[in-house]
Amino acid sequence: MARPFRLWTLAVFWVVAALATGILSATLWFKSSLAWSDHLTSAQNAGLLTFEALRTGRDMVPGVKISLLSDTDAALAEAGKFERITGAPQPAYVTVLSLQGADSGLRIGAVSDVLQYPVADIQATQAPSASTQLSALTRLFATYCSDPVLIARYDDGPWQRVDGNEIWGCDAAPRDLRLLSVLLALVAAGALVTHIGNTTQAFEAFAQAFRNRRFGGPDSYEATGPSELQDIVSSLNSFLEAERQQLANRAAVLSSVSHDLGTPATRLRLRTALIQDETLRKKLDGDIDSMTGIIESALTYTRTEMNAEAPRKLSLNSLVETIVSDYQDVGEAVTFSPPKDVVIQGGRSLFMSRQGHSVLAAGRQVIISGRPVALERAITNLIDNALKYGRSATVSIESDAETATVIVEDEGSETSAESVEALIGPFRRGENTSYINGHGLGLSIVSTIAALHNGGLSFKDTTNGLSARLTVRRG
Repeated sequence: MARPFRLWTLAVFWVVAALATGILSATLWFKSSLAWSDHLTSAQNAGLLTFEALRTGRDMVPGVKISLLSDTDAALAEAGKFERITGAPQPAYVTVLSLQGADSGLRIGAVSDVLQYPVADIQATQAPSASTQLSALTRLFATYCSDPVLIARYDDGPWQRVDGNEIWGCDAAPRDLRLLSVLLALVAAGALVTHIGNTTQAFEAFAQAFRNRRFGGPDSYEATGPSELQDIVSSLNSFLEAERQQLANRAAVLSSVSHDLGTPATRLRLRTALIQDETLRKKLDGDIDSMTGIIESALTYTRTEMNAEAPRKLSLNSLVETIVSDYQDVGEAVTFSPPKDVVIQGGRSLFMSRQGHSVLAAGRQVIISGRPVALERAITNLIDNALKYGRSATVSIESDAETATVIVEDEGSETSAESVEALIGPFRRGENTSYINGHGLGLSIVSTIAALHNGGLSFKDTTNGLSARLTVRRG
């Protein structure tokens, strides 16, 4: 497979392409503008010469033909019925104009099949002579793509037909490339913006995929895009592989140690059973239990980090209710508080002064995508902590469209939320280690499981004690 271009190569290409397109668009625009300016100037000059030809009676304008009207057409022109003159286009839009200068006058009738010409701006104050007024009119003819029939009479002279479409008609107009230049610039800008968007989207897509990697993410990633992105993905894949191998080695070592300690631990228990001193025997049994418990806790923590369990859809309500029922079956003071109705405020409307709202019913099922065994372990650890440090545990669920939170509230705990949050790290224990059993990994395991579900673990002081909040993403 061909190696993709690097970002700097693409940047140079697009800068050069943008400059070339800009130069081409500007060239087309200015050339077209210059051609149109020459066309309008030519029509305006032809108007000046046409006036002199009408005044002197000589056909002296190249590209303009002047001919006398027949008696019938002259009578129609005199009556102002220009649309009935021979050769007048149909439909006929007639523009009648009387041009008066300081020394002469000119009556004109222009017949077009397209429009009536806006001649209101051709005023004597702007064009003091009839010749300049006629030149402004012929410039107006050239501005609009039309082929008018021009009938004119100088002072008391005869009515004449003026055919100057070779100069101010549609066929004489240059090709207008200004719209093409604008379209070319827009296409080039759109292509550049699209390419930039595709490139940034490739980085954003990979960042989003990596952000969710601990929640059902793949073992390695593939990315399309520039060479730099693929180099990053390749390096990250190598890092993830090394990290997985390191965790696997750690789990293998801990598992081997746990297994190998089983035999000597059994022998130690058998030998301590022969000790006559009951106090010494109980101390040795406690040390053996503590040693094996630490190994098992470390092995559980490592297995949790390895993220071995595949996520699936499950009902968080059913999972929590099952866990609470198991505690109640053995007589523990654990209760489940059903979810409450949740009122969701809507946005304000232009047509209503009140905010709308909707209610999520309390009996709804909170469906999430998660790892049931890991979540059960996390919730169980929180309930065990609540029972250790308090007299009872109350479990409840809060949820919204994106997250679900399992709340475990104890009663009677004297520990503050700030001090408990400082114990989330591995092998960290509080001041109560002398009279409460534990190995300092329970909260670390819960925090790791929350991170696997793109969530977190937090604590909050309550009026009765302390509440732990395990938040997970629903999707």
